[in-house]
Amino acid sequence: MNNKESYIVTIDVGSSAVRTIIAQIVEEQKPRIVGVGVVPNTGMRRGVVVEIEETVSAIGKSVEMAELHSGVQVDSAFISVGGEDLEFQEITGVVAVGRADGEVSPSDAERAIEAAQAINIPLNKEIIHIIPQKFKLDDQESVKDPIGMNGVRLEMTGVAVLGLSANIKHLTRCLENNEIDIDGIIAIPIAAAQSALNKRQRELGSVLIELGAGTTSLIVYEEQEIIDMKVIPIGMSYVTNDIAIGLRTSVDVAEKVKLKYGSALPREINKNDKINLAELDESEEGVVSRRYVAEIIEARMEEVFNFVEKELKRIERSALLPAGAILSGGGAYVHGAVDLTKDILRLPAQIGFPAEMSGLVDKVDGPSFNVSIGMLLWVLDNQDNSEMEEKKNLKFHISGDLTKKGTEMVKGWFKRFLP
Repeated sequence: MNNKESYIVTIDVGSSAVRTIIAQIVEEQKPRIVGVGVVPNTGMRRGVVVEIEETVSAIGKSVEMAELHSGVQVDSAFISVGGEDLEFQEITGVVAVGRADGEVSPSDAERAIEAAQAINIPLNKEIIHIIPQKFKLDDQESVKDPIGMNGVRLEMTGVAVLGLSANIKHLTRCLENNEIDIDGIIAIPIAAAQSALNKRQRELGSVLIELGAGTTSLIVYEEQEIIDMKVIPIGMSYVTNDIAIGLRTSVDVAEKVKLKYGSALPREINKNDKINLAELDESEEGVVSRRYVAEIIEARMEEVFNFVEKELKRIERSALLPAGAILSGGGAYVHGAVDLTKDILRLPAQIGFPAEMSGLVDKVDGPSFNVSIGMLLWVLDNQDNSEMEEKKNLKFHISGDLTKKGTEMVKGWFKRFLP
């Protein structure tokens, strides 16, 4: 327990809350959740930092809570990044096979991945992830592991995820002000999918919809490859604001109404059902129609899912993803969200729950923890188990700087696709 290198810490900095998880890594066992800290955050808007002091305070309180649970002091962590400025690019890297006999070596794969990083990056953006997806060796396509095969020309195709430089710098400062080093940065859609989607869903074709407070993220998989990613600048806090306006009440009361009585399916609510606001807050008075509240929620969530449908049409996947839509994030809790998703997207739909862990599982078992758990899984999947004691070096695997320990990373990446 005293060996701090056997722990991984993830901090999901969201627009409504900061969630910190401390996980103990035990060889050949599921990660053990030993510390959890969740506190409200008012320093973010639409997934980006707008109040540094507020965000610093929320991160500090969240980490402190997780430390009290675990008895482990946090001095470094992986952190999430979101916002509508997240950008998805397809990338390609081509190299000649280096050996005279034409056998592909790990260094050839490493050079192909490195070559793919030569992309035009806007001045206000920086690379968060470089994710290899498949290789082509001469005329043989869709090769997952080319090492040991023979050829002349090796081509790697994958994706790059870019983030807003200013937001990344602000998040870095927020951790530094809490005397916490950054081990790596992980994009929210990537993390959520890592936890909420299983291998079969990624293979058949699915869309993960992360219904956050400030934004809604979607990521589409097919044949285990990412084919699209998008962040919509509308989140579940907009539902709360709409309720507050519609009922002429405070945002705090509106949030309570949403959580206790909310539904995205007004057709299922009896028109005579009422909500006594005084039961939620003694300073409030009046009785409102529960169906009216459901109509407000339905209208805003329809807008979100129509954005998703528009994006699926753009990539020619509308109603064509056999594994359907998987809902994640706090918005997945809204009653009727799954049925509304089915109606608008014309796809099977379900709530995605975090991958199975051990330890304090009762504290991280809801869809709002998919990003936190997904960050942990992403870290473990993108490094070789033998490197667990060198946790400080993991940031190179997450951020896309693949030249530091490229050969080991390439070997670890191939393992994810082998049976």
